[in-house]
Amino acid sequence: MKIVAVTACPTGIAHTYMAAEQLEKTGRKLGHNVNVETQGAMGIENELSAKEISAADAVIFAADIAVQNSERFAGKKIVETSVQEAIKRPEAVFGRLGK
Repeated sequence: MKIVAVTACPTGIAHTYMAAEQLEKTGRKLGHNVNVETQGAMGIENELSAKEISAADAVIFAADIAVQNSERFAGKKIVETSVQEAIKRPEAVFGRLGK
């Protein structure tokens, strides 16, 4: 499955990147192709392209703040979760994607 994700927390420092790393690592382990955009104090980093979003089967928002430019994901299956759940229980987050 092709998955895009956005991780974001109020300060956008450590937890944003920890969640991104966990989603990428766990996604690979589960056989998924995962691309992650981070949002926070540094703005948007690793911004997902329109092509990546279009090709995605699903979207994960692991965010404790509003995702910037969320309209880019209109029409996609979106799973929303907290940054902490993405860090501590990433397999559960992927489990919510379904088949």
